[in-house]
Amino acid sequence: MNTISATPANQELPEAQQLVLPGYCSWEQFEALDLLLEDIPGLKITYLDGYVEFMTIGEDHEEIKSTIALLLGLYFLELGINFVPVGSATRRDREQNVSFEPDESYYLGEKKAHPDLAIEVTFSSGDASKLEKYKRLGIAEVWFWQKQQISIYRLRGADYEPLAKSELLPDLDLGLLERCIALPVKLEAMAEFLKTIRQTKEK
Repeated sequence: MNTISATPANQELPEAQQLVLPGYCSWEQFEALDLLLEDIPGLKITYLDGYVEFMTIGEDHEEIKSTIALLLGLYFLELGINFVPVGSATRRDREQNVSFEPDESYYLGEKKAHPDLAIEVTFSSGDASKLEKYKRLGIAEVWFWQKQQISIYRLRGADYEPLAKSELLPDLDLGLLERCIALPVKLEAMAEFLKTIRQTKEK
């Protein structure tokens, strides 16, 4: 396996860069690499079938994912939906040859083997190709935010299919969510989101 020079733990990483490590990496090598890099802030590591991908995380990425979490929290509260937020907790399964971290993830209702919903904020193309890691763990619904839009994929049997709206949250106005994520003032985004949800409920 190629060697990597680790960035000092207190050093910020560049904004939104991706790197796929050339060559095959065994599970044991991946675990050693993951341990070596675990103290580097703003770095996500994905392992799938012997290939390792690194992605650096910057402020733009964190602002969007945090805004999504704020708005979904309001939605769950207002509609009385029981949920367990588990954020970017690592999903790892050696037998399935996969390890990754969603940007946000949720159990709806009670905890299960893996979250029902996972969300990724991405500034790159080819989102659908990233679904394989989620499929290995049977995560029911995956959302991708990209270019101010959210794409939703639902697991059907052995593969995912794109949906116009969430089946887990069928009453969620996706257009409203997208508009509020894009608002620069987050207090205004939360107020607008909550006001519109309440107006819809009253109709």
